[in-house]
Amino acid sequence: MSSDVSRGAVRTAERAIRVGIVGVLVVGVRRRDPGAVVNAALALVGSYLPDVVERRYPVRFRPWQRVYTEAAMLTHAVGMLGPYDDVWWWDHLTHVHSATLLGGVTHAVARRTGLDPRPRVIAGVVGGGALWEVVEYASHWLSRRVGLDPVLVSYGRVDTALDLVFDLLGALVVVALGDGLLENFHRRDHEAGDAGGHRDTAADDHDVGDADGGHGDAGVGHRG
Repeated sequence: MSSDVSRGAVRTAERAIRVGIVGVLVVGVRRRDPGAVVNAALALVGSYLPDVVERRYPVRFRPWQRVYTEAAMLTHAVGMLGPYDDVWWWDHLTHVHSATLLGGVTHAVARRTGLDPRPRVIAGVVGGGALWEVVEYASHWLSRRVGLDPVLVSYGRVDTALDLVFDLLGALVVVALGDGLLENFHRRDHEAGDAGGHRDTAADDHDVGDADGGHGDAGVGHRG
């Protein structure tokens, strides 16, 4: 019953996020704001990333992970309507948020391949953040050269430096909390990220079998 309620709450939250992104898209069209329109369209596509990942790879998102990932798309899209300019902390928030997503992906891949995730998370997030700043600057410069409204806006060197600082902050959050919060992505079996939060009980089943003195089917308790 509780799992059904949880799944229903997640579906409701996901619908609300997508409705919000569509709302940004509509406002962007009404304002004739290409930056808001393009970013909202990309954000709407990005809101389906958890579904795509689950279909493509043997992992499952926990409910909060789905909402957290999709909420990043909404906050970025909303920012294009004005908060990036008018709310001093909005850009910092979205950079930390997106950095934890990139860092989380890097952390999961490193753990699944038996590598130390810490240096790879730092390098991946800082490198990805630097690349984003280059793309942002190039997009802004090119738009101004051809006389179009920019899809991405660069606010100068100080803003770029602050963006990288908050990217690094997001990476450090993943380094500190990744093993606990992203455990479901570390395992290779297809039930690792079951939304109900079930843990692998192979060890428990093995102990019970030993206590009874019998040997069950060798596959009992092991997942594919």
